[in-house]
Amino acid sequence: MYRVAFVRAARSASQKLPRAQRSAFSVATRARFIQPSTNKLAAVVSSPRWYSSTAGLDKDEVTGRIMALLKNFEKNDGQDTDSRKISANAHFTNDLGLDSLDTVEVVMAVEEEFSIEIPDKEADAIHSVNQAVDYIMAQPDGKSKSINALMLNLTRAAH
Repeated sequence: MYRVAFVRAARSASQKLPRAQRSAFSVATRARFIQPSTNKLAAVVSSPRWYSSTAGLDKDEVTGRIMALLKNFEKNDGQDTDSRKISANAHFTNDLGLDSLDTVEVVMAVEEEFSIEIPDKEADAIHSVNQAVDYIMAQPDGKSKSINALMLNLTRAAH
């Protein structure tokens, strides 16, 4: 299957070459197996490279991952966090009963979960699930991107 497509591409490329180069090129396309020594073919026929990235994170997905992280979090006093109190609006200290050290550990767990680094000054300002979600969504790797926006960026980069 690939051989047929490769030979067709080579034939169409050979018709665009000057007549002097066509004879050597047509011998290569007629050969049953193209030898690795025919580097001229690789120079003439090049395939486009397509790069892509993930579509980004959805806000609900980020919220769910942080809430799951909090459900599995064990406080410094050895007790688990009360899973009934965990919500998108939950405050780490007021609602979940976490002290300052627990809050720092939660922020570090969020950093590890999303593979980001939160500067200390900004980490000190995160005191609730919503604040953590908002911070992650504000990061370039955390923004939710639609397929249309990705395609628009790809077409702009190609021109």
